[in-house]
Amino acid sequence: MTYFRKILQFAIPYKRFAILNIICNVLYAIFSTLSFIALIPVIQVLFDKTKRVSKKPVWEGIGKAKDYVTDYFNYEVTQRVNEDEVAALVFICGIVVLLFFLKNFFGYLSSFFLTFLRNGVLRDLRDAMYKKILELPVSYFSEKKKGDTISRITADVNEVQNSFLSILELIVREPLTILFTIIAMLLMSAKLTLFVFIFLPVAGFIISIIGKQLKKQSNLAQEENSHFLSIVEETLSSLKIVKGFNAERKFYHRFQDSTNRLNHILNKLVNRQNLASPTSEFLGIFVIVIILWFGGNMVLVDGSLDAATFIAFLGLAYNILTPAKQISKATYSVKKGNAAAERILSVLETPSTIIDAPNAIDKKEFNSEISIENIEFSYEKDERVLKNFSIKVPKGETVALVGQSGSGKSTIANLITRFYDVDSGAIKVDGKDIREIKKASLRDLMGLVTQDSILFNDTIRNNVSLGKVDASDEEIIEALKIANAWEFVKDLPGKLDTNIGDSGNKLSGGQKQRLSIARAVLKNPPVMILDEATSALDTESEKLVQKALENMMKNRTSVVIAHRLSTIQNADTIVVMQRGEIVEQGRHQELISSNGTYKKLVDMQSFD
Repeated sequence: MTYFRKILQFAIPYKRFAILNIICNVLYAIFSTLSFIALIPVIQVLFDKTKRVSKKPVWEGIGKAKDYVTDYFNYEVTQRVNEDEVAALVFICGIVVLLFFLKNFFGYLSSFFLTFLRNGVLRDLRDAMYKKILELPVSYFSEKKKGDTISRITADVNEVQNSFLSILELIVREPLTILFTIIAMLLMSAKLTLFVFIFLPVAGFIISIIGKQLKKQSNLAQEENSHFLSIVEETLSSLKIVKGFNAERKFYHRFQDSTNRLNHILNKLVNRQNLASPTSEFLGIFVIVIILWFGGNMVLVDGSLDAATFIAFLGLAYNILTPAKQISKATYSVKKGNAAAERILSVLETPSTIIDAPNAIDKKEFNSEISIENIEFSYEKDERVLKNFSIKVPKGETVALVGQSGSGKSTIANLITRFYDVDSGAIKVDGKDIREIKKASLRDLMGLVTQDSILFNDTIRNNVSLGKVDASDEEIIEALKIANAWEFVKDLPGKLDTNIGDSGNKLSGGQKQRLSIARAVLKNPPVMILDEATSALDTESEKLVQKALENMMKNRTSVVIAHRLSTIQNADTIVVMQRGEIVEQGRHQELISSNGTYKKLVDMQSFD
């Protein structure tokens, strides 16, 4: 129940609905009990003339309150029977109908108020999950399957609604109904009620055995659900490769294996859950039969219980069955929901490793330089990507990082933007360690164009204005012109309002990359980080965009990670990297003259 209590923390903002729900549930339980008790005097007065009361009862204190209420009701019924038996029957039927109406009316109101609590908690839980996803560092998701995360925010949250939140309805209503019913039964016949209680623990024990492994099965189901969602996500994002390599059959078999496993788990889980209702109902009827035998003896043999009370007692005993059955089902739901809640809370309670320091500052301007001082970094503990790496990027200058794949170039971009933290050493902006600068203000100083052009299933306007949401159309168009993208955007049917599809797949690779560049241009940051920004462009587009980038980088600090060396010949400093270390640095002509690693790289590309 630990996870259940934690999930209920989300219900605190909606406590007014919980209070109204409790009030209505109390009234529901009262009228549910009274609706059966009302039958006793009805049967007694109508069918047993010795029970009629012709003298109005007198209040004799709280000790005889039960007798007073019973006699007073019998007196009212007797008066009407003496006047007109048919009218009396209508009056009694009206009372029974009224009691059942009030019972169901307050039952509806309790559900009505609970709806706002349930849906509010559901919304807040999803919001908290999504907010946490945005807060967690990039490194967290590099180790997780996307399908698993999607499963937690969809299927697991739905499971919490179907299990945990659904039993909120039962927490007050059903226990109170049982409590009031038992009190009424004790007042009618303590002996018969105590006899009933001998069998209830036995029934409860049998039901608990059935639900013992529900949590385990449910956890397996959630994990398998996230696995097949991962397969779907991978298939959709890699559909061209799947089709290009005729791998449809292989992926279909992978998916089918997963759904078969899920089918097997769900069959066991649902069948075990389905066993709950008939088992509890059978055990309930068994208890009723025992009551019939024992209570029948009390009526027919002992005469210690009158027939009318016994009939009402049977009704009350049956009245316990429904809430008892609901509570037993709720117990299974809690066990299922516990597994889902555990998976949700494992995300919500994951500490973020990339956090603002308590005294972190807001930095609004970039004044002198970015300095990387003796940093070391590794994605995995045993393999260092950067070793004792140091460079300076003075304001207004362009520093290019070149080297073979895996030399650590893109890692520098990840560290400067603080997607990851260094293992040792420091990265400073104007002499201030970036760990002492608020993440939001640090990233406000930087524009980022990645190797993969990451776009969203939205309009060109919304994609380009991501970093400046209040940008005017004129500003967006100017940014598109600088990125050499306006030439194709102006010919699109919707121009700026054209939807570019999932990941921008309605556009060519070069067009997507130019939109990414326009997005960075519009943000207009003092520092620009270009992570192989021209790698996806054809030769003609590359020349046009390279000219635009050169214009954009004038009087701007830039860190350029380059694969095509022809694009960085005018850089102020070229840093040549190999296996996480600097092997050469200088200007283009200096490095060519030194006839080292850079010269070999240039010659290889010239030959290509």
